[in-house]
Amino acid sequence: MIIDFPGGARVDAHFAGFTIPTDQPPTGGGEGSAPTPFLTFLSTIGTCAGIYVLGFCRQRGIPTDGIRLVQRMGMNPMSGLVSDVEVTIELPETFPAKYVDAVVRAADQCAVKKHFEHPPVIRVNSVLGAGGRSGEQVA
Repeated sequence: MIIDFPGGARVDAHFAGFTIPTDQPPTGGGEGSAPTPFLTFLSTIGTCAGIYVLGFCRQRGIPTDGIRLVQRMGMNPMSGLVSDVEVTIELPETFPAKYVDAVVRAADQCAVKKHFEHPPVIRVNSVLGAGGRSGEQVA
């Protein structure tokens, strides 16, 4: 993954032929041309759960018309950090009742959720000069 600075307050991620743009709102010095990095991060919870719901439905031939996921976040007022995330799978009345609990179990398998439950170690370092190939300095 390569992260660069295309101008203004934008910070974009490039990988596998894709570009994920991010920006800050005008109140944060940006143009609001893309979601913030933090909102992009939070959206991965619901979209990942959605992939599992989609796969569940496809495997059983269940139409996804009328299905949507709603994600809500609670904030800790003291720290300003997200304290809890709730993803609700809204199902139409036509959804087979025998699969209501199973679709929740499918969404629970989301890889992003599993990484929250068992977070990786994240290291940040810097490299000075030569296109990042020498002079590594650990920050």
